[in-house]
Amino acid sequence: MTIYQPTLKQLQYLVALHEHGHFGRAAEACFVSQSTLSAGLRDLETLLDVTLVERTKRAVRFTPLGNAVVEKAHRILRETEELSDLVQSSGKPLSGEVRMSVIPTIAPFLLPRMLPRLRRERPNLKLFLREEPSQHAIESLHHGRADCVLLALPYATGEVEKETIELDAFFVAFPADDPRDPPAEVGPDIIDEHRLLLLEDGHCLKDHALAACNRSELRASATMIGTSLHTLVQMVDNGLGLTMLPEMALDAGILNGTNVVARPLISPNANREIALVWRKNSPRSDEFRMLADELRAG
Repeated sequence: MTIYQPTLKQLQYLVALHEHGHFGRAAEACFVSQSTLSAGLRDLETLLDVTLVERTKRAVRFTPLGNAVVEKAHRILRETEELSDLVQSSGKPLSGEVRMSVIPTIAPFLLPRMLPRLRRERPNLKLFLREEPSQHAIESLHHGRADCVLLALPYATGEVEKETIELDAFFVAFPADDPRDPPAEVGPDIIDEHRLLLLEDGHCLKDHALAACNRSELRASATMIGTSLHTLVQMVDNGLGLTMLPEMALDAGILNGTNVVARPLISPNANREIALVWRKNSPRSDEFRMLADELRAG
């Protein structure tokens, strides 16, 4: 009796549909037409002789068995990626493709400084970058969509290995004509919680900044309305309050052309750890450590 096995492509279609919850968006993510993706999933269900997805006009719902198959498919696809990684890592180090997710509060400030040197020193490395928030980046890592992630710690990463790139200090930014005239070094106790502007939920930098201050009332009172650090700077420049910025953003010139000044925050935890992380026991661990060395040197 011939037993037909699901193909990797069919499993990729199933995982994409589970992730996006929409046939059209899943097809776009897989770079195929919606009809091709739908046909592939129908073939998979026919092959297994089960229903994995309940299709209605308004929603896509996975059956309990469908959810279990998706979980197994994630593992199969991840192990397939690791097989490819194993073969690739046997060749010249830091060559070929590496998919790296980077969080938005790092990407525009650190990468322009690091990437030119990396391109010069490692011309055979094809680094594909994806900017996404920490939660999505870690999900991409564990689901095999990313090989490594450049993010800020502490953060719940699951089972990973890491290399620290640098420590990124926090500064308090305020209008240059602020009548309160903050001192040359700002302690958490003098930050006015009613004027503090922070990033919206979903950005780990907000949590790191609040943890650096160690004042519970800041978390309750801070106005969290900024969608990016550049937006926060413009708010401060227009007299709407003050904010906290990482040193790398200052070094990258985020305050250029503004009437905003920044002074260091003095606190035992007044920094965040910038790190490269990857899946634990990855066959490319040595290669990622080399990549971390290159980023550190940049």
